[in-house]
Amino acid sequence: MPDNTRLVLAFDFGLKRIGLASGDTLTRTAAPLKTLASVAGAPDWGGIAIQIKALQPAQLVVGEPYNADGSVSAMTATVRAFAAELLRRFAIPIALVDERWSSLDAQARLRDARASGERKRRVRHEDLDSRAAAVILERWFERQT
Repeated sequence: MPDNTRLVLAFDFGLKRIGLASGDTLTRTAAPLKTLASVAGAPDWGGIAIQIKALQPAQLVVGEPYNADGSVSAMTATVRAFAAELLRRFAIPIALVDERWSSLDAQARLRDARASGERKRRVRHEDLDSRAAAVILERWFERQT
């Protein structure tokens, strides 16, 4: 990758699962990775550390939940605490991105892929979470100049 190209790792945080996606600032495209399970609302820090070590991202992006009207949701503080802990543990810059409707967007994309025959197997929750993380990352890329 050219010197100014940075790898970016995105998170769609949930109390049951955390979807991951990656992309780079050269192609500005996002690819779903895997989904990590959360246990009793606690992130799989070991799994996150493995992904960060393997990918060595220069930037982390976390989807920040809001209500449809733009107000803070019940999950916003939890996600902000997750982002703060990511920063504390890994010392990689964090960007928060409005994740409103990212799961609906991801669901529509997966449904379209299945209808077109591009995707053969049925859509699982894990697929939706990692695809939502890719949507969040695409939104971050759109904001970059």
